[in-house]
Amino acid sequence: MVNVMLAGGLALVVSLLGTPAFIRYFVGRGWGQPIHDDLALHQVKRGKPTMGGTVIIGATLVGYLGSHLLLLLFDATGVLGVSRGRLTVGAGLVLFLLVGLGLVGFLDDWTKIRRERNLGLTSRQKLLGQSVVTVAFAALALWTRDSGGRPPASTAISFVRDTPVDLAFAGPVLGAVLFLLWANLLITGASNGVNITDGLDGLATGAAVMVFGAYTMISLWQHNEACTVAPGPGCYPVADALDLAVVAAAVAGACFGFLWWNASPAAIIMGDTGSLSLGAALAGLAILTRTELLLVVLGGLFVIVTLSVIIQVASFKLTGRRVFKIAPLHHHFEIVGWGEVTIVVRFWIVSGICVLAGLALFYSEWFASG
Repeated sequence: MVNVMLAGGLALVVSLLGTPAFIRYFVGRGWGQPIHDDLALHQVKRGKPTMGGTVIIGATLVGYLGSHLLLLLFDATGVLGVSRGRLTVGAGLVLFLLVGLGLVGFLDDWTKIRRERNLGLTSRQKLLGQSVVTVAFAALALWTRDSGGRPPASTAISFVRDTPVDLAFAGPVLGAVLFLLWANLLITGASNGVNITDGLDGLATGAAVMVFGAYTMISLWQHNEACTVAPGPGCYPVADALDLAVVAAAVAGACFGFLWWNASPAAIIMGDTGSLSLGAALAGLAILTRTELLLVVLGGLFVIVTLSVIIQVASFKLTGRRVFKIAPLHHHFEIVGWGEVTIVVRFWIVSGICVLAGLALFYSEWFASG
């Protein structure tokens, strides 16, 4: 528990105190956010510093690695009587996703800044970058082993734990291929979902804090109820659960500190650098904690906003009519007259309800399992 608190605290401090330096750096170089001409209400945001996701990623890495370094020092000196934390494969894979998709988002943001318009990488370029990173993650998650000889991921589809639906039903080779496709779908969908939601000051950041906080709690519970510690029908065979909690806490802390500067009126925007990386990290945690479908509930706000875009496009193509005045959903409420802060707070409430519902499902299954 000490390492989880250290990671979250360090990441929060670095993000909170370090973001102003990035703002000054970005402003000095004119790295501002282009705004789509259709969003008249957002023209005031034109030119605000973007690529703030670099701060979140950097603070997360400092929080995670710094917590391990401090525990190493504590272990050597006997301070607090805690044992040294271990750098694990599972945590490394989630951080790989965070940095890898952050790089794709950075290239997208940088292209927008260079061209001075709200068009970055093409859809094909972005999808290619996402696929390369996610396939590498999935392959490593399936074929590497932790210190106990367990793979970080499983080919079984999971909800609150692995279900009987196993993608390896037709053999190990086909199962591996299907898992690569499934992981790619999850990660790409989650990263794009957070990206679509990131349209108002603080909206995606605040929601991400809640979902990463939930994964901190879930991973800690899985560590305390691990099959190697508490064998029984309700135990969890999750590899590296404690270190996954450390990563989740570090990302939550980094987002929490960043939210100080990203809340309305935002002094900096996370950009695709932040939104793609955060969504990918959430999907990575879902895969490695064996809660893949539970992410749909925990990240319900991201799902709702993404569905609003799908519904809008499908309705217009099939009937020629629009369901919403504009999509995504938060912009629809702007046009009908809701204030930006009102929308953000109410959407945060929806996100909190989704997180509570997801945690309730997770814990109720554990109690039901005896």
